[in-house]
Amino acid sequence: MPPACRGVRWAVLGSKALKDPDWLRAAAERHPGRVVLGLDAKDGYVATEGWLDVSRVKAVDLARRVQDAPLAAVVSTDIATDGMMAGPNFAALAEMRAAVKLPVIASGGVSSADDVLRLAQAGLPGAIIGRALYEGAIDLGSVLQQVRATAVPDRRLL
Repeated sequence: MPPACRGVRWAVLGSKALKDPDWLRAAAERHPGRVVLGLDAKDGYVATEGWLDVSRVKAVDLARRVQDAPLAAVVSTDIATDGMMAGPNFAALAEMRAAVKLPVIASGGVSSADDVLRLAQAGLPGAIIGRALYEGAIDLGSVLQQVRATAVPDRRLL
């Protein structure tokens, strides 16, 4: 492993994936299982450049287009739910999970242990939790224990 990669398990690549899917594919082939596709979506469409630009490409379509690359996972973020503490967009996550063979990691809106358990029970191997941790709405140790005690189909990313 190159010295610059020591200690780094994954790199999340987003905006460039929309602009140049072949570049993403090449990065994944160079570092198999270490590249995660980061898809931020507004109303289902890929948003880039820090959510300033919304494309005309559906997030699930971009994920389908590159899923044959040796990616580690897809991080699926619904911009509308991110930081809102109202729960994730379960419908969009289910659509993404059904659309690709890659593990899908939930991002945006996770606000309770119940949200995390529901995601795990739906077969998502991971979730990004921000505000709920900062505000004390989720006790990470407790929720991890609960998830590990639940039948989770794919634990590679836990």
